[in-house]
Amino acid sequence: MRVAWMKFDLVVLLVAILLWNAPQPAPNRVRPCNRSKMFSVQGVVAWSTPSHPEVFFYKSGLAIDADGAFRAYHPDDRLGLDTLVHAGYPGNWWALVTDNGRRSGHPVVQGESDPAPGYYVSTTALCDSDNPNPRDPHKYVDAANIPYVVLHPRALRHARLGDFATVANLQNGRISPALVADHSAPDLPLGEGSIALARALGVDASPRDGGEADGIVYLIYPGSGNGRPQPLENIVMRSKQLFEAWGGLSRLRACLADD
Repeated sequence: MRVAWMKFDLVVLLVAILLWNAPQPAPNRVRPCNRSKMFSVQGVVAWSTPSHPEVFFYKSGLAIDADGAFRAYHPDDRLGLDTLVHAGYPGNWWALVTDNGRRSGHPVVQGESDPAPGYYVSTTALCDSDNPNPRDPHKYVDAANIPYVVLHPRALRHARLGDFATVANLQNGRISPALVADHSAPDLPLGEGSIALARALGVDASPRDGGEADGIVYLIYPGSGNGRPQPLENIVMRSKQLFEAWGGLSRLRACLADD
């Protein structure tokens, strides 16, 4: 049943992206951008606009995050979707559940009743607080099936885990809904998202050697979420509503006109 639901989620996401990216009638009035600098990280500037809903956005690349995926990491490094160095190292496992609940512990391996026996239990910063079992892979946000954004700590001063987002690929015009589900290290640049997000945007989704160097725009809606994971259909619906209320594609083009 879990495999069937995973396939269903992918179909829902694909249909949503196709509908979202279908040709739309031209708007009667383009809302001005009036952007102002909010903060910057390693040369990437995040801009805010006077609007309701509140938004900040930035243009960067897309690094692929596998965290939370059931097959993200494996004791045999060749078998994981991503290489183990992105989960940590002995004594400092930042992306895996450990036997003592600390980074210094030994990684927990999924059992026969889990979705990917033999693989490690991979975590995301956003998790289901109603699930009391930290060793349950379903407690975390599945990178393979949920389009999510990873925010830099600087960006998390203005938004929080569980907020909604919209991400656009300027290279091919694809747009995807997303959820803020993880945070990055302070020394990393802006621009990271899940495997499912990359697929929705038409980007090589391999965490090992995929991604996009530039041309990806992230719109984050601070305060739009409730600090909890969301089902895919909620992410699609709320992200689309927020994007359209902000001004949609026409306003995004206006905001990027000077770049």
